[in-house]
Amino acid sequence: MLSLHVHDPVPPLVGHLPMGTAPDDPRPVRVDSRAVGRDGRPWLPVMGEFHFSRFPEARWRRELLMMRAGGIDLVATYLFWNHHEGSRGQLRFDGDRDVRRFVELCAELDLAVSVRIGPWSHGECRNGGFPDWLADVDCAPRTDDPAYLDLVRPYYAAIAEQLDGLWWADGGPIVAVQVENELYDQPDHLATLRALAEEVGMSAPLWTATGWGAAQLPPDVVLPLYGGYPEAFWEDASDGWAREVRRHYFPTPIRDDHAIGADLRTTAPEGSGPDDTRYPYATCELGGGMAIAYHRRPLVPAADVSALALTKLASGSAWQGYYLHHGCSQRLDLSTPNQESHATGYPNDLPVVNYDFQAPLGEYGQVRPSFAALRLQHLFLRDNGADLAPAELHLPDVTPADLDDRATLRWSVRCSGGPAFLFVNNHQPHEPLPDHHDVRFEVVLGDRTVRLPAEGVTIPSGAHFAWPIGYRVGEVDLAWASAMPVARSTWDGVPTAVFVATAGITPQFALPVGTEVDGARVDEHGVTTVANPGVDALVTATTPDGATARLLVLDEANGPRLQRLDVSGVDTLVLCDEPVVVDGDSTWLETGVEQVEVSSLPAPGVTRVLAGAPPLPTPTVEVVRAEAEAPPARTGGSRDRASAPLDEDFEHAAVHRVVVPPEALAGDDEVLLVLGYTGDVARAYLGGRLVADHFWHGPEWEIGLRRFADDVLEHGVEIRVLPRPAESAVYVDQSVRAQYKASLDTASVDSVRLVRRTRVELW
Repeated sequence: MLSLHVHDPVPPLVGHLPMGTAPDDPRPVRVDSRAVGRDGRPWLPVMGEFHFSRFPEARWRRELLMMRAGGIDLVATYLFWNHHEGSRGQLRFDGDRDVRRFVELCAELDLAVSVRIGPWSHGECRNGGFPDWLADVDCAPRTDDPAYLDLVRPYYAAIAEQLDGLWWADGGPIVAVQVENELYDQPDHLATLRALAEEVGMSAPLWTATGWGAAQLPPDVVLPLYGGYPEAFWEDASDGWAREVRRHYFPTPIRDDHAIGADLRTTAPEGSGPDDTRYPYATCELGGGMAIAYHRRPLVPAADVSALALTKLASGSAWQGYYLHHGCSQRLDLSTPNQESHATGYPNDLPVVNYDFQAPLGEYGQVRPSFAALRLQHLFLRDNGADLAPAELHLPDVTPADLDDRATLRWSVRCSGGPAFLFVNNHQPHEPLPDHHDVRFEVVLGDRTVRLPAEGVTIPSGAHFAWPIGYRVGEVDLAWASAMPVARSTWDGVPTAVFVATAGITPQFALPVGTEVDGARVDEHGVTTVANPGVDALVTATTPDGATARLLVLDEANGPRLQRLDVSGVDTLVLCDEPVVVDGDSTWLETGVEQVEVSSLPAPGVTRVLAGAPPLPTPTVEVVRAEAEAPPARTGGSRDRASAPLDEDFEHAAVHRVVVPPEALAGDDEVLLVLGYTGDVARAYLGGRLVADHFWHGPEWEIGLRRFADDVLEHGVEIRVLPRPAESAVYVDQSVRAQYKASLDTASVDSVRLVRRTRVELW
C-alpha cells in the first residue's frame, strides 16, 4: 500500500496580490498565492504560444481555431523588435506583422491573449529579437540606462497604439503582458519596463516575467512564470539524456529550472529566486516539443510531452503554458538571417527557416499526435480546473531518492478541502520506467482515509493519468474512481460523466453502498467494475435516495479521439481522429486521408463516415545532380559545437527537382510535400530562393506548399541535400542512429509524395 497523509488539507492562503482588476470590474481577474481567478471563480489557464509574425497572416484564423479546438483558451505571442523596427525609426505593423489584427482575431474567437513584448525576447531569434542597429548605439541594453530606455519607449508606445482598445479593461482579450525574457539579475529594470509600458498606454490585469534560473524579480510587480522541456537542443552532443530535464518527470514542489537558457548564462544561478509561497505555480514554457539545432537533434514523442504536462499538474501547476503549441518559420525578408546561430555568437546553430519545434501544430499547421494527447488533459482541466487550480500539492510518504530513481512510483495528490486528484506518472523519455505491480493507494485526508482501487493493480510502464477522490456527477457522489474524468454533461436529462481508462488498469468506481447499477458489475461495498471500457461502456447508477447518473467509460485508444464542442449552444461530444472545429454556424475538420469517421456520444451514438482527401498524383522527381560533396567539419559559437553547413556548401549538394502537377494545388487546401531523404541537411529552393530547410533527425520532411503555390508551379521545388562531415559531433536519437549513419556517404531524395489537407463540413 502506497500512503500519503494530508495533515492540513487547507494550507494558509496569501490573499489577493496587488495585481488584477478593480473589485467592481465586470470581468474581474485576481491572483492570490494559489491561483488566478476570473469572473469570480478559479481559472486554470491553458496557454499556447503562437508567433504571429512567423506565420502567414492569411491562415492565422484557421490556426487559432485549431488551437482552440485543442483546448487552448489563452494565446501567448512574442513581439520581436527586429520584426517591427528593422531600420531605426521605421516601424512596421503590416501584413504578417499586424499584431492588432492577430489580437482582434483572438477576441473574435473568445481567446484571451498574453503579449510578450520584450524588448529582448529570445525565441531563437537573432540577438534575441534586438534589431541589428541597436549594436551601433552607445547604450547598455537590458538595463535602466537612459539611452537604452529612450529607444524602448517609442517602440513600446507603438505597440500600445496598435493595441489600443484591446486591453482587458477596454473589454479586449489582453489579460497578461510579459516584459523582457530570461532576465535574471535586473529586478529594477523589470519594474521600470512595466512602468514604462503602462506610461505609454499598455494595460493588463496580469504582468509577468520568467522566473527560472533563480531570477531576481521585483516583488508583486510581476508574476513569475516557469517552464520545463522534455529535451534540450542547447545541451552538448553527448549520447546521454540532458540530466536536469529529468526533473520534469517527477512530482516535486521545485518550480525552478536551471536548464532553460543555461547556454546563454555566464554565471551559475544564485539565490532562491521568487518566493514560491507568495505566488501561484504558473508556467509559460512547458515543452510542446523541442527545436532542432545542428549539433543536437532530439526526437520528442507525444508521450514525452503529455507526461511532462501532467507531471506539472501533479506538481501544483495552476497555469499550463506551452512553448510552442504552434510551430512556425523564421522570417526571410529581413536584412540578415533571423535565426540564432554561431555567426551571431549563439552557442548553437539553428536552421535558417525551420522553427517547427515538433509542436502539437506544426510549421505548416500539421496536426501531431501530441495535439490529441494534450487535448485529453485539457478536457480534464475544462471540467475540473476550477477545483484543481487552488488545490495544494501533497507528496507521498515515500518519494524517489534522486533523479536516477526508477524504482519508486512517482505520484502525488492535490487537494485543499474540496475534491482531490491523485496523479501518477510512470513515463519518462529515453529510459523507460518499469511496470509497478500490486499497487494500491492510501490517502489520508484529515480524518478521512481513502484506499483505491479495490485491489492491487499493475501500473504499466508509460502510464500517466489523474484519478478523482470525491467526485460528484449530478447528485451522485463517487468516493473515488480509477479512471480519468474528462467531461461532465447532461444527456436526455440525466447527469453524465465521461472517464478514460488507462490501458492495463480495469476502471472501478466507488459509489454509495446500495446503489443500483446497470451496465457493470457492482460488489457489496459499492465498487463498480467496468470490465470492458469502450464507446459502449455506459453505466447507469441509481443511489438509494433516488439520484441517478450515468458513467461512460472510454478505453485508452478512444480517449485521445474525444472532443467536446459547443454546437449552436448544445454541449456535444464526438470521437474523431482529426480535430473538429466549431466556427460560428459551421462545424468542420481537415483531413489528409480518403475518409474520416466521426462518432457522436453517448452510446449508442451515431457513426458517420465522411469522404476526405482523394489521393493526389505523385510528383515527378528529376535528378539534376546525383553527386554531392560533404562540407568540411566546422565548429563555432561560445561552446565550440558543430556548425551547420554554409550557404556556399550547398553549391556542392545533390540536387533534385520536384515537379508538382498543377491539379494538386487547385483550391485553397494546404498541400504538404512529404520527403524522405538520406543526408545530413537539406534545403528547398524556388527559383533560387530559399524557402525551407531541415536538419535530418528521423521523421520525414514536410513542406507546406500553399504559401508558395505560384512559385512551385512556375519553378518546381529544388531540393539540395548534403552528406554529413565525418568529424562533426552530432546527436540524434538512439532509435534513428542506424539510418543517420548512411548520411556519411550518401545524399539522396528517396521518396516523395503529396498530402492534401481537405476541409470537410460536418454540420
